[in-house]
Amino acid sequence: MLTTRGAEVWNTAVQYHLIHALALVVVGTLHSRSEARAIVVAGWSFALGVLLFSGSLYLLALGGPAVFGPITPLGGVAVIVGWLALAASAIGGARQ
Repeated sequence: MLTTRGAEVWNTAVQYHLIHALALVVVGTLHSRSEARAIVVAGWSFALGVLLFSGSLYLLALGGPAVFGPITPLGGVAVIVGWLALAASAIGGARQ
C-alpha cells in the first residue's frame, strides 16, 4: 500500500519512464537509419537515466531506504545528456 506521497513519487517515476521509453523507440528507429555516435549516446543515456531516475523513485515510493534519494538526480543528468545528444544528432543531420 502506497502512502499519498508514495503515490505521487510513483506517478512521477511512471511519467518519466513512459516519456523516455518512447524516446528510446525514436532513438532505436533513428539508429536503424544512421549509426551516428550522438544517437548511440542518446540511447544509452536515456536507458541509464530511466534506470537511475525512475528506478530510484520506484524504490523510494515502495519504502526503500533513503540512500536511493541521491541516485535520482544522477538519472536526471543522464536523461539531460540523452536529450542533448539527440538534439546534436538532429542538428548534425540537418547540416548534412
